[in-house]
Amino acid sequence: MKPVFEKLFGFDSKVHNVRTEIVAGITTFLTLAYILAVNPGIFSALPGMPGGSVFTATALAAIVGTLVMALYAKKPLALAPGMGLNAFFVFTVCLGMGHSWQFALTAVFLEGILFIILTLTKVRNWLLNAIPGTLKKAIGAGIGLFIAFIGMQNAGIIVNNDATLVSLGSITEGKALVGMIGLFITAGLVMAKVRGGMLWGILITSAIGLLIKDPATGAAITTLPTQVVSVPDSLEPIFCKFEWNQILSWDMLAVVFTFLFIDMFDTMGTIIGVHQSSGLIKKGGDEIPGLEKMFLADSIATVAGACFGTSTTTTYVESASGVGEGGRTGLTAFSTVICFVLALFFSPIFLAIPGAATAPALIIVGVMMMGNARNIHWDDYCKAIPAFLTLILMPLAYSISDGILIGVISYVLCHAVAGKFKEISIPMWVLAALFICKYIFI
Repeated sequence: MKPVFEKLFGFDSKVHNVRTEIVAGITTFLTLAYILAVNPGIFSALPGMPGGSVFTATALAAIVGTLVMALYAKKPLALAPGMGLNAFFVFTVCLGMGHSWQFALTAVFLEGILFIILTLTKVRNWLLNAIPGTLKKAIGAGIGLFIAFIGMQNAGIIVNNDATLVSLGSITEGKALVGMIGLFITAGLVMAKVRGGMLWGILITSAIGLLIKDPATGAAITTLPTQVVSVPDSLEPIFCKFEWNQILSWDMLAVVFTFLFIDMFDTMGTIIGVHQSSGLIKKGGDEIPGLEKMFLADSIATVAGACFGTSTTTTYVESASGVGEGGRTGLTAFSTVICFVLALFFSPIFLAIPGAATAPALIIVGVMMMGNARNIHWDDYCKAIPAFLTLILMPLAYSISDGILIGVISYVLCHAVAGKFKEISIPMWVLAALFICKYIFI
């Protein structure tokens, strides 16, 4: 089997381990499986988009995108409809601007086509390579903070506060207690170098959730499903429901380019962050191998997702959890694909894993990714200030793309103010100008 794995997934039997890759793929799935529950919930605000059909579309988009990533790019990254992009689809384009969900699906489809064109012409590669090494390191660390913040939110460790925006939740009860217990159990397993430590941490924490109740509802944090198997709902109500009569309108142009900006730089940030933290970049270098193939997998996934009937499909930052477990090849992504296929038919079981159980894995991966910050030139303010803004804005603005955009703009401005014009490349001037226009006009 190993020669087959080498051909299909870029697996090298001298370097990689089949069990490690499979465990990593399962871990990745468990940390991002929440999208299977969250996405239908968000789209339920739109009449004519049945939750069951959206669930099927979400799973299929993840399967297609991650399969292309596994077989073509041969990378341990998973894809699914993106958080934030789905909210923009529903609450801004449809409910805010008053457009139909068919209009929004058409915008996603067109954005995916543009993405493919940009990838094939290597514009995306040019954009990524234009970003200085200091910012790339900050992006990796910033994503670490971002996914740790997501984990803490999922567990209720960090909660909303009207006076201070966020504050510490009640960590002595409910899901926050489950998350805290799970964090130290998972940390112990990882520190002891237990193989599959984060996956075991997720499963053990889920079991603990059966014993601890939510103080608000009185129900256990982890609830056993009432059924095990369910037949996937039909895609017919939402499959390829495009609306072509407004593709030349200004609204369509604005929506398409907004989707494109967010998708492009979220994906770019995820790829940089995961590679920076995992040793997938050769020591002393900034080049990311297989970049065009990863971008093309992401682009194809977006087009497929639009056809299935869901919002932009993108590379998930939660892939870092599987990479943290040792996943290095397309076999990791393929294992995640198998999990998504099973989820189509066993969704009650997979959806029973609470956010409090996956939160510890996200927090620990955040710790791993913060190691990138040690290589930032903190004593050079021209580089330190843009790096810091990139790093801190990702969790605070709840956006990978905004962190990157502000980081690029501040890098150019800081060097310009300091008179270090020679250190600003022409691509960075172009990017900074485009990003400033984005904030002014979009």
